[in-house]
Amino acid sequence: MVAWRSVWVALIALLVTAAAFAGATDSPMAHPVVVVLRVDGAISPASAAYVVRGIGQADARHAAAIVLELDTPGGLSSSMREIIKAILASPVPVIGYVAPSGARAASAGTYIMYACHVAVMAPATNIGAATPVSLTGGGGAPLPSSSSGKAASAPTESTEMRKVTNDAVAYIRALAERRGRNADWAEQAVRNAASVSADEALKLHVIDLIVPDIPTLLADVDGRSVQTVDGARVLHTRGAAIETVTPGLRSQFLGVIANPEVAYILLLIGIGGLVLEGMHPGGVLPGVVGAICLLLALYAFQLLPVNFAGLGLILLGVILIVSEAFVPAYGVLGTGGVISFVIGSVILMHTGVPGYGVAIPVVVGVAIAAAGILAGIVWMAMRSHRRPVVSGREQMVGASAEVVTDFDGGRGFVHLHGERWQAQSDVPLQRGQRVVVAGMHGLVLDVQPAPESKETLP
Repeated sequence: MVAWRSVWVALIALLVTAAAFAGATDSPMAHPVVVVLRVDGAISPASAAYVVRGIGQADARHAAAIVLELDTPGGLSSSMREIIKAILASPVPVIGYVAPSGARAASAGTYIMYACHVAVMAPATNIGAATPVSLTGGGGAPLPSSSSGKAASAPTESTEMRKVTNDAVAYIRALAERRGRNADWAEQAVRNAASVSADEALKLHVIDLIVPDIPTLLADVDGRSVQTVDGARVLHTRGAAIETVTPGLRSQFLGVIANPEVAYILLLIGIGGLVLEGMHPGGVLPGVVGAICLLLALYAFQLLPVNFAGLGLILLGVILIVSEAFVPAYGVLGTGGVISFVIGSVILMHTGVPGYGVAIPVVVGVAIAAAGILAGIVWMAMRSHRRPVVSGREQMVGASAEVVTDFDGGRGFVHLHGERWQAQSDVPLQRGQRVVVAGMHGLVLDVQPAPESKETLP
């Protein structure tokens, strides 16, 4: 009996030891890992896909925390909201970090910082300027401010702008209240485009900490309790291993084609390839390249804040320039096409969205190329007008021919342009004599003897 009791005690002790060891192994204190995600540039579909994927990887690895390093002027509302939804639904605490020194979290970046469980900034950084024009991707002007810095009165705002502004204010206040941060300043950042430095943001309780680098950040937030979707969670980040997640192939691909200038060039290549294929059927290569580039451009445009009036003007400009090659309008169609093309290129993107817009030098370069093409078309048209006619009735008159048979009764045959023609003349003509075509009646030529050349005596 005593032996069995000893065995049971030994088994229980072994199980307790194994459980304690397993608990120690699974504890975040054993080998904590912190995943770092870096967003540098405009908030776009590519950056949204990258952040969402990175949060998922951190959750799968049971990371102690995620550091979302931001340096952004803002971006698209849809991409911003996708990132915020992923942060709010993340069981892993997300630490927003505006870094390095000199970076900013403007516009959409302000909303993302307010959504993070912990908000941290590096020295000499700034946050704010979350106006609705940046949030919604254009379509309106920023809210005007008075000289005192207060928002203009409501009558100066359109109904649409008031709706957009109130929606933005409610959204950022909800984020601020969820994280216990300064909701009043957040509202000012939306209504008056308020922006503050890191030191001022700490005083206003917009952020939680100011640290110079990530190792210091991880040491300072260690032991802090945050509220995640799974409940309260204590951060164990001191001495954690840092793993940086790089963008995947899909995010890199989206980042390339969703660049406004790349999408613009793809559109031009696509249209040019299809035009060449239409003018020279059977070339195949221009048509294939053009179709691929055009589809990629259209895919990019659905991700970008595109003004479809600008896209329509670009297409109209291309049609007019191409039409100049077929319709002798002496440059009128082509000039209108270049003007339409340039205006469409300028207004193609909503320039109110930070980081989105076609650079003016790119537009100027393309416009110069289009003008060069137009000048070449006009030059070739003028050159063709100066050439002598090489076919038809006009080409026959004045041509030199040779008499094939003696004219009988004023009629006979002549050899002209490799062909045998029936001809008539008021004077007798002999075989082998040179004649000049003076006119044409149906298929009968009017000919007369060619003037004899004068020979110069020595």
